[in-house]
Amino acid sequence: MEQTQSFPIKLNELEHYRQEATRYMISCVWEQSNSARNREGKDNNNILLFLSKATGEGSGGVKAETFGTVKTLMKKLLPNSIALPPALSQTTYALQEGIAIGNWIRESYADASGLSNLREKIASLDSNGKRDFESKMQTGTSFMLFSIASYVLHHLRPLASTDLSVMKNKFAGIPEVSVISPSKGISCMLFYYNKYLNHPDVILSDKDVVDLTVVFFETLLDELAQRRTSLQFTECITDRNYKLENSEFVISGWDGMGGDSAVSIEFNKIRFEQIVGNKDAKHFARRLTERLLSYDFTARKNPFQELGGFMPVFMGYGIPGTGKSMLIAAIATKLQEHAEQLDIPFLFHPMPDTLISTFQGGSAERMVEWMKPLSDPTRLIFAPIDDAENNLQERTQQGVSAGVKEVIGVFLRYTEGAYAVNYGNSSVGLFTNLPEMLDKAVISRIQGRFKIDGAQKVNDFLDQDHIWWRKLDESVKGFVDMKDPSYEYLSDQKMVSHIGEVLDNVSEPKEGAIIKAFEIAKSEAALDEHAFFAKLYKETQKSFPFFSSRDVRNIQSAISLRLTDFDLEPDWLDNPEIFIQQNYDKKFNMLRELMQSNMKGLSFAEIRLQEVIRYLDNYATIADTDFKRQVEKQVERNKIFEEAKNISTNG
Repeated sequence: MEQTQSFPIKLNELEHYRQEATRYMISCVWEQSNSARNREGKDNNNILLFLSKATGEGSGGVKAETFGTVKTLMKKLLPNSIALPPALSQTTYALQEGIAIGNWIRESYADASGLSNLREKIASLDSNGKRDFESKMQTGTSFMLFSIASYVLHHLRPLASTDLSVMKNKFAGIPEVSVISPSKGISCMLFYYNKYLNHPDVILSDKDVVDLTVVFFETLLDELAQRRTSLQFTECITDRNYKLENSEFVISGWDGMGGDSAVSIEFNKIRFEQIVGNKDAKHFARRLTERLLSYDFTARKNPFQELGGFMPVFMGYGIPGTGKSMLIAAIATKLQEHAEQLDIPFLFHPMPDTLISTFQGGSAERMVEWMKPLSDPTRLIFAPIDDAENNLQERTQQGVSAGVKEVIGVFLRYTEGAYAVNYGNSSVGLFTNLPEMLDKAVISRIQGRFKIDGAQKVNDFLDQDHIWWRKLDESVKGFVDMKDPSYEYLSDQKMVSHIGEVLDNVSEPKEGAIIKAFEIAKSEAALDEHAFFAKLYKETQKSFPFFSSRDVRNIQSAISLRLTDFDLEPDWLDNPEIFIQQNYDKKFNMLRELMQSNMKGLSFAEIRLQEVIRYLDNYATIADTDFKRQVEKQVERNKIFEEAKNISTNG
C-alpha cells in the first residue's frame, strides 16, 4: 500500500468553521426533490410519509422549509427548561463540532484536489473544466458528509444504548442525500435529521435523541458507501490521514465507511479443562482474559497497559491437531461468561475466511471493515485469526497475491503507528501451524507468543482418551470394561498459578546463531549489566538483519508480562463492586499492590535474561525453519531437473 500522509486538525483553526456550523444548526432551508416529496404511505402516521411532508411555499410553487435543529431541541423537547440535559447537550456539541470538522476537511480536499483553483475561474472554464469542477465538488461534499458522520459517531456511540434495535425498527431511512454542493449537503442532512426529531413516535426520552443520532449517521455512512465507487478524484482522500488535535479521532481515507455494525460470531463453548496439555498456552489465555476484563470503560484505558502486562497482538503456534481452534473457543467462552455475569458488552470477532478478494483494492476494504471495530472503546473484543499464514503470508515469496499484500498493509497500519488506537479493551490473536511463513513485519507486531504443543506426557494421553470414552461409559454404565490407572484423571490439566511452573529455566540459548551472539556479548559484559543486552541485540542483528527496535520492545513487553504474572483475587471478577466497578485509579492501585506482593523472591535480572533468550531462540527458530523450507524446495527442484534431464538423455 502507498505511504499515507498525516495532517493535524488544529483546534484553533476550527473556530471559523464552528461559527458556520452554528448558523446551519440555527437556520436552514431545504427544497425536497420530487422523488422524496412524492413518497406515499398508508396513513399520516407513516414515517416515510411524515418525512415527505414539507411546509412553506418556495419560488415557482416548489415546496421549501426553513428549520432550525437547535430550535427543535430547545423548544419541542424541553418546553419548560432553560438548559439542555447532558444527552442533548452532547448531541448538540457532537453535531456542531462534526460539521466544523467536516467543512475543515472539505477545504483541505479542495486545496489538494485543485477544486479551489477551479472555483476561482469557474466563469472561464470550458465544458471539460466544468465537468471536473462538478465531479470534484461532489467528491468533496461526499467526503465532508463522511467526516461529519464519522465524528458524530465517534463522540456519541459510547453514550448510546447497547441495543439499538428499537430505534432501528422506528427508523425508515434517509429519503435523499445531496452531494451537489457543501451547503446543500449539510442542509439536506439536517432537514431529515430534524424531521426525525420532530416525529411524535421517534423521540420519547433524552436518551432517544442520542440513539436516533447514532442510527441516523450510521445510515448516512451506508448511503455514502453506495455512492463511493462512482466518485472521481479521490486520490487525495485515500493517501492521507487527519487527526484531531488533543483527541483520538482520526479520519484515515474512507476507513469506516458503512459504520460499525460488527456482532459476535457464535462459537462452541469450550472450557480450559477440556484442552489436554498446552499448560503454557492455557496460562497465557487465562491471563489474557483477566487483563481484558480489567479494562475501565469510563477512563477508556486498561491499568495493565501502565503496569506493562497487556498484549494487543499475540501469537499461538504449533503443529496441526494440537488444540489451536479449541483454545480460541476456550478464550471466547471465558470472556463471554464473565462479560454476561458482569453485564459488560463483548464482541467475539474472528477474521472471516473470505477476506481475500479477487478485485483490486477489495481485500484492503474488507480488512479495514474487519479491523475497524477493534477501535471501538465500548466493548471487550477478542479477534482471533486462525490459520494466520493464509492471509498474512510473507509478501516477498513468489506467488503471493495482491490481496494478501493489501491485507498485510492494513494490518500493519492498524496495529502500530501514530494512528493505531489501542484502549486496552481488544486483543488480536494469530494462530498458525507455520509461523515461519508469516510476513516478517507481521511477526514484529507480535508482543506475546506461546507454543501450542498439545499432549506431551503419558498422563496427557490418558486424559485425552478419558474425555472420549467417559461419554460412552456414562451412556451405558460398565460398557468400558477396562482397568483405570492409579493416576487421577484430568488432575494434570489444572491451570497453573505462575508461568514459571511450565517454562524451562533457561539461562543459555539453544540456537546456533544466538549462541554465538550470546558468547560474544558475554565476553564483553557481565550478565547483570545493561550493556550485555545491548551488545547481544547488536550481535543478533548481524545474523538477522530484520531484527529491529520493535523486537526489543516486544521483548520488553514479554518481561513486563512475566512481572505482572499474578492471579487476581478470586472474588474480584465474581463481585463487580470489589474491582470491576471501581474507578481507574483505584483499580490501578489495587493491581500495583498485588504486583508488589507477588514480586517476592523474583530477580528482575534473571527474568530479563530468560525472556530475552526465549524470544531470540524463538526468533532464530522461525527464521531457520523458513530457510530450511526454502532449501528443501530447491533440493526438490534440483531432483526434478536431474530426473527430467536423464529422461531426455535416455529417451
